[in-house]
Amino acid sequence: MQPPGSAFFVIIIGIESSCDETAAAVLRGPEVLSNVIHTQIALHAEYGGVVPEIASRDHLKQIQPVISKALAEAHITIDDVDAIAVTNRPGLSGALLIGVQTAKTLAYLSEKPLIAVDHLVGHLLACFVNFTGDLSGEKNLWAPHVEQCFPYIGLLASGGHTALYRVDGPLPEQIAELGGTRDDAAGEAYDKVAKLLGLGYPGGPTIDRLAAEGNPEAIELSRPMAARSSLEFSFSGLKTNVSAWVRKHGAPKNDQTLRDLCAAFQGRVVDSLVTKALRAAHQEKVRTVVLAGGVAANRELRERGAQEAQRQQVRWVVPEKRACTDNAAMIAYAGYHLAKAEQFAPLSVEISPRTCLPRVTHKGPGLRKHNR
Repeated sequence: MQPPGSAFFVIIIGIESSCDETAAAVLRGPEVLSNVIHTQIALHAEYGGVVPEIASRDHLKQIQPVISKALAEAHITIDDVDAIAVTNRPGLSGALLIGVQTAKTLAYLSEKPLIAVDHLVGHLLACFVNFTGDLSGEKNLWAPHVEQCFPYIGLLASGGHTALYRVDGPLPEQIAELGGTRDDAAGEAYDKVAKLLGLGYPGGPTIDRLAAEGNPEAIELSRPMAARSSLEFSFSGLKTNVSAWVRKHGAPKNDQTLRDLCAAFQGRVVDSLVTKALRAAHQEKVRTVVLAGGVAANRELRERGAQEAQRQQVRWVVPEKRACTDNAAMIAYAGYHLAKAEQFAPLSVEISPRTCLPRVTHKGPGLRKHNR
């Protein structure tokens, strides 16, 4: 079979296994026909974070049933699929390997073209995936025509990544990082603070829930890089600030102090994300900001960002919450655009723990500021 060109309205199956979700989805263009996710949260909860070896073993166990279920729910077989998209970067090497090797085997046996997708590109396009069915009462802020949103600023905040991107199109070469985190990702900081406070894993949803009942000004915490005008982030100092407070005052119990501390921490994180995203929009002369990544499900980020963006006359686009966390629908959708551009991968394609998107901010010593 020849790879489908841009004239084809392709059916794509996407496979995602970059971290702790085993996922498969079938899309017809932007329309989701099925979206199956097996999460490993329970497996990693006792460790307070993802254990790579455990993640890889569970991916190996779950990936075939998950793919079979995705095909069955879409009421198709692999013969009906036009191409196979798979996350090959960035992520945990062992976890990525399970998904990529499975996709290669399927592509070889079914004689279907293979598409290698960067996980971060999938997140940056996830807002435009057309999930069908009940939205469970959530206001639908999905943008139906992705082409009408370009260019936009993508604020990607998750457990492993936090960065701002200028997105001029759906292909990797049309996406440029403007600034990223110098140390911890936003979601990583949430998990570490939750562990300090004995709130379990993952920390984001619990801190968000408690913060809604707290006073963010009751406890003084540092504001990350508040005096800097760059588009870079830093959350390690804020995490250390919380740790110092706990050492001095003791870990708060399930009381108002705990809620106030969560509200103060979350307020500082949200301030940093919203301020810099809108700063990027003004600097780049772009009028749309699109949220992406697991932290994009955060209540306060969605609400306060929308309020501040409206005040500054910037469009604030939020994905459905099911599109925020890792899923294969976003991988299939990114693969759909790569298929239209006839950008297919050989069966020799390799995995990588690093994104293909050029970095302007680097962690550790020798950091350089972004001067765009």
